[in-house]
Amino acid sequence: MQFDEIRKLIVSLEKNISKVIVGKDEVIELVLITLLCSGHVLLEDVPGVGKTMIAKTLARSINCEFRRIQFTPDLLPSDLTGVNYYNQKDGEFIFRPGPIFANVVLADEINRATPRTQSSMLECMEERQVTIDGVTRKLAKPFFVIATQNPVEIQGTFPLPEAQLDRFFMRLKIGYPTIRQGLQILENLQGANPFDAIQSITGSEEIADAQGSLGSILINSALKEYILQIIERTRNNERISLGVSPRGGIALMHASQALAVVKGRDFVIPDDVKYLAAPVLAHRIILKGHSIAKGAVESEAMIRSILDSVPAPVEAI
Repeated sequence: MQFDEIRKLIVSLEKNISKVIVGKDEVIELVLITLLCSGHVLLEDVPGVGKTMIAKTLARSINCEFRRIQFTPDLLPSDLTGVNYYNQKDGEFIFRPGPIFANVVLADEINRATPRTQSSMLECMEERQVTIDGVTRKLAKPFFVIATQNPVEIQGTFPLPEAQLDRFFMRLKIGYPTIRQGLQILENLQGANPFDAIQSITGSEEIADAQGSLGSILINSALKEYILQIIERTRNNERISLGVSPRGGIALMHASQALAVVKGRDFVIPDDVKYLAAPVLAHRIILKGHSIAKGAVESEAMIRSILDSVPAPVEAI
């Protein structure tokens, strides 16, 4: 798929999702960039701001199978991945797939599940496969996880470990709507729910094709070195106990390529890297002495501080 075709596809998806999600164009764009890069997104925000609706609207827009999993402390790994059960009639074991076998999976309140259940998502998110009783089964393409968690509520939750956080391509916040946006939401929901009128505008094959076409977007050596310099600063900062992994650098490069396409370019510029650094990298660092409630805000501020200290390349391409 050509980059101009990818751009038209993303713009059409943005407009379609915006019919339901009011005033959050930036978040929608970043979610679609994550999808385009075959990544997964963590929506960390308070209840009621539209996290679940974004996932449902996206799934309907791309005409893909959608599953919602409510994470709870008693949820077992087999409740996600599936289980082999004995069929007495046929006298053999039969595999019953779990809800993870879908294109768009909403992992709602993922931090409410135990570490054991959380860890069952690692292979799914990274390898796009599930291994049960020694048998490996591939997941559908595209496979996109949208996980949510409430950063304020701590009681009865299990914070995501660093290995789990690193699997997420971006961490985003939706935020409260403004008064004008809130008024538009009330007007939209006064009658029929606009979600009921959403139609699919593309399919899984087109999404998979677009995901495999980002390699042609030019990002020169100077910009790659710029990305590595930013990451290196996270590893040698006295306020950071854990810096960004190589996976984070790859994610920032791919996200910059996707953003270039969305902006109508076939090449990456330094502003692409700067714009995406915080949502791609902030959740991959651990600050010394940070609190759970303030960790996300402080991490994003640290990434922005590092950006100010690293000179960007002069040439655009």
